[in-house]
Amino acid sequence: MKELNKLLMNMKLLRDPLKGCPWNKEQTNDSMKAFTIQEAYEVVDAIERNDIEGLKNELGDLLFHIIFYAEMADEDVHFNFHDVVKSLNKKLERRHPHVFTNHKVVSAEQIIMLWEEIKQQERNNRVKKTINLLDNVDKHMPAIIRAEKLQKCAATVGFDWTNSQEILNKIDEELNELRNAIKGASNTTEISEELGDLMFCCVNLARYYKIDCETSLRNTNEKFISRFNYIEETLKRNDKSLSEATLEEMDELWNTAKQIV
Repeated sequence: MKELNKLLMNMKLLRDPLKGCPWNKEQTNDSMKAFTIQEAYEVVDAIERNDIEGLKNELGDLLFHIIFYAEMADEDVHFNFHDVVKSLNKKLERRHPHVFTNHKVVSAEQIIMLWEEIKQQERNNRVKKTINLLDNVDKHMPAIIRAEKLQKCAATVGFDWTNSQEILNKIDEELNELRNAIKGASNTTEISEELGDLMFCCVNLARYYKIDCETSLRNTNEKFISRFNYIEETLKRNDKSLSEATLEEMDELWNTAKQIV
């Protein structure tokens, strides 16, 4: 608690109109949001690299952003860091009645259903007028994550695929529509639309198998990097650069890399 209080005081000093840091003083919620997203990804990167010391540091950086937003809100007399913590504690207790009260659940599926019921009640309490179900999904998150959340939200009322084959059939259908768009489109608008439909279906398939789309794609990115690095390093050992190699040479090395990485 002593270190936390010191941290909060340091934040106030950084924002002090007279003694504060010029950069910190000029920041706003809007100017900080891109940095916050970057910090969140750096936390994930440390986890994926199993860098425990790095994770400790990155969590500290992310915490700094939390108290930064809280301090700016306090300056505008909206709320402070303690209000954030108090609100979080109330939410944890409200959303986990099976832990903090005598409410009984026996399976993970029941917990998920209870979680959705509680969140829906919270939305109803916040918004007095009737809103559409999918309006509850944040518009400002990355598209692939939002697609997954939209699908999960629709699934809570039974609008979902019953088996993976139905999704695969839909993927085939969307892929054919994409092929037709590529053949006949005079511009990329239709191609873009059909490509988006195909990716949306792929997210559905991942969700059906409880695969996190973001993690799956990040893993593929790393695999691509490893295989491409193999091409580049092999060429270097043969005193040849990427720009000097033919596509056929790189394809051959790529196929070799697939057997290794």
